[in-house]
Amino acid sequence: MTIRKTALTIGALLLLSTAALQVSAQENAQLAQLQAAQAERAKAQDAIEAKTKKLQITEEILPLRIPGHTLGETEGVSKNAAGHLFVYSRTGRGGSAKAGAAAQLFEFDQNYQFVKQWAQNAYGTAFAHAVRIDKDQNVWVVDKGSSMVMQFDKDENIVKVLGRKPEAIDWLEEFLERGEKDTTRFPVGNVGTFYFPTDIAWSPNGDNFISDGYGNSRVVKVSKDGTWVKSVGTRGSGPLQFSTPHGIDVDPDGNVYVADRGNFRIQIYDYDLNHKEDITGIGAPWSVRWTPKYIYSGDGTGKLYQIDRKTHKLLGWAQTSMGAGQNGCLIHSLYAESDNVLYKGSCTEWNIRKITIK
Repeated sequence: MTIRKTALTIGALLLLSTAALQVSAQENAQLAQLQAAQAERAKAQDAIEAKTKKLQITEEILPLRIPGHTLGETEGVSKNAAGHLFVYSRTGRGGSAKAGAAAQLFEFDQNYQFVKQWAQNAYGTAFAHAVRIDKDQNVWVVDKGSSMVMQFDKDENIVKVLGRKPEAIDWLEEFLERGEKDTTRFPVGNVGTFYFPTDIAWSPNGDNFISDGYGNSRVVKVSKDGTWVKSVGTRGSGPLQFSTPHGIDVDPDGNVYVADRGNFRIQIYDYDLNHKEDITGIGAPWSVRWTPKYIYSGDGTGKLYQIDRKTHKLLGWAQTSMGAGQNGCLIHSLYAESDNVLYKGSCTEWNIRKITIK
C-alpha cells in the first residue's frame, strides 16, 4: 500500500471515528435529558401524592387454578352479570415471539372455580391484551399480537371480528425475502385495520370505542353493526395526540376516557370524539375505569388513583402489588365491580388481585 493510500485510509478511519463519537455524545446527551425529565416528573408526582389522602385497601390474590395448566400473565380481566370472572392471559406453548401464539381466555365461576377455556386455537388469539363484557353479555377480546378485536356471544359463537391479522407469509416475503424495512414506527392508522390495539368500551347505544394502541396512536369509533365511523389521534403529546393509548372506558354521560399512558394523562372525549379535557397528576395511566362515584386509574408501578367523577379531582391513591419481587407492569388492566371493589390483572405477577377500598 502506498503512503498516499495509507494516509487516505487513516483519514477515513479518523472521520468515521469522529462521527461515531459525535453520535455517541448526542445519544448520551439525549439520554441525560430523558433521565432528567423522568426524575423531574417523578418528583412532581411525589409532591402530589404527599398532599393527597392515602387510601386504605385490602388485597386478595384469587385462588384461580386451571387443571394441568398455568394462568400466565393476566393481561385482561372482567366479570359478567353472573359474577363469572374472565381472564385473557399470555400463556400456552406457542410462545410470544413473532408469528407465535400466547393468548388464552379462561372463565371462572363466582367461587373462582375453573369453568372452561374460550376460543381455543382461534386465529385471532396471538398476544393477549384485554377482555371486556358488554351489557348484552357478549365477551370481547382485544389482541395485540393479531391486531384484532373479536366478539363472542354467551355460547362462544363468534359474532364479529374487527381488524385484520397481518399474514405471516406477507411479513416473511416483504422483510426477509425482499429485505424491505419498516421505517414508520408510528404510522397514521388506516380505516378497517388496527396496529396493536389495547382496549374496548361501549356507549349506551352499542357503539364501540377502541384504543389503538402501540403502533397506531388513536381512538377509533365503530358503530354497533361494525361500520367504521371515525378515528382521532396521531403520535405526539399535543392536542388530539397520544403516546400509547393503553386503556379506554365510556360512561353513560357522554364521556370517553382514554388512558394516554406515555403522556401521563387521561384524555376525555365526547361520543363524537371531540376533546373535552385532560386529567393529570395520576402517574402513567395503564388502565382507566369509571364507577358511579369515581374514575380509577392504575399505573404500571402498582399505584391506584381514585378521582372524583364529577369534579375530576384526585381524591386518593394507594400502593398495590408489593412483595412479589416485581416493580413494573404491576397494573395492566382494571375491572371495577363497584365504587370500592376492583380486580387487577398484571403482566409480571401472574395472578388476579381483588382490591377492596375501605
